[in-house]
Amino acid sequence: MKSGKLQRLKCSVKNYDWGRPGRDSQVARLFALNSGSQFEPEKPYAELWMGTHDSGPSYLVSSGENGVLVGSETVTLKSWLSKNPNVLGEKVLEKWGCDLPFLLKVLSVAKALSIQAHPDKELARTLHKLQPDVYKDGNHKPEMALAITEFEALCGFISLEELKAVIHAVPEIVELVGTEGANLVLRINDKDGEETVKPVLRAVFTQLMSASKDKVTEVIDRLKNRLHTESRVRQLTSKEQLVLLLEKQYPADVGVISAFFLNHVKLNPGEALYLGANEPHAYISGECVECMATSDNVVRAGLTPKYRDVQTLCSMLTYKQGSPEILRGVRLNPYVTRYLPPFDEFEVDCCILPRGETVVFPAIPGPSIFLVTAGEGTMNPGSPKGQVVTEGDVLFAAANTEISVTSASELHLYRTGVNSKFFQAQ
Repeated sequence: MKSGKLQRLKCSVKNYDWGRPGRDSQVARLFALNSGSQFEPEKPYAELWMGTHDSGPSYLVSSGENGVLVGSETVTLKSWLSKNPNVLGEKVLEKWGCDLPFLLKVLSVAKALSIQAHPDKELARTLHKLQPDVYKDGNHKPEMALAITEFEALCGFISLEELKAVIHAVPEIVELVGTEGANLVLRINDKDGEETVKPVLRAVFTQLMSASKDKVTEVIDRLKNRLHTESRVRQLTSKEQLVLLLEKQYPADVGVISAFFLNHVKLNPGEALYLGANEPHAYISGECVECMATSDNVVRAGLTPKYRDVQTLCSMLTYKQGSPEILRGVRLNPYVTRYLPPFDEFEVDCCILPRGETVVFPAIPGPSIFLVTAGEGTMNPGSPKGQVVTEGDVLFAAANTEISVTSASELHLYRTGVNSKFFQAQ
């Protein structure tokens, strides 16, 4: 496989049970177009992975006349990069070695993902060493979700004021955390600093998440009955409605009631949410482009049939309170919006290019991955003849490559690369 400036990729799909059925999954459609295969209409399609992680590798594909795929799945992007490290650029190579520091995904979410957090680097190394079968690598996993459709998530802890209101309004929480724990929260003064609030929040949340299965089952049953009764005489809050939805998806799961502690965030298409290490979150519904550091480390504690590590999750969280920041991106030109999270590993550009227009992605000192989600056009990396690209195409672009994109019909594409602030800081 020759070392070119633009390489087509064949990517991996994940069929987790929370995914949307193939017939209405963006992941299924993109995967079918990318791989040249059919999707199964009733099977869940959850994630399309684009990058070098061993759990979902991408492969290089040769192209013949008019971009028709002729190669076979033999060379992984990761192994090709190890033989052609120059395509990563000097600064990326120096910091992260012969690998991509970022992993790009598309997610199609039909039901809630687990209540989870991602460890920081130090904890990731420890967990990987202790339980390599559960924690697959020693890297941290900061991430960002950029909404394609309306997208809902739980993210971070609610404010102290909201928490007090929850303690007053949800007697079932008091049953699980105990009167003493509830009173500790209610006695906190609004002027008290984080050093007072965090230990209380940590103690109460840990008590909740550690409650016995029998007690949780009994309390959630009571909560469900109470909300159904009250819904006949009043409008339930959006959080109460969400809790009933989660209970249908994960009956008798402690994650159902822990949702009261977390911010319920609704993103419109084009809005993004970033999640640092040790922050609790759970995606609920919708479709998004997700980018993260190259890792698959997840510590789970609720809304899941998978392995739960409640003690680790409760001990690792930052217990920061308040609404998360929503990114709306920065316009680079009439067609491209950039989303810059506070992490070195990645940034994401969203490009919507009207028919017959051209946009140039300037040469940058690091590699990029491009994903086409709609339309058709050509991508020209400075060679005499551009490559035809259509929906489902994924391409790797080498460092220091200027790429010109021209649309034949309205073209939607995403580019991810190393955060441009990383190069400015060097």
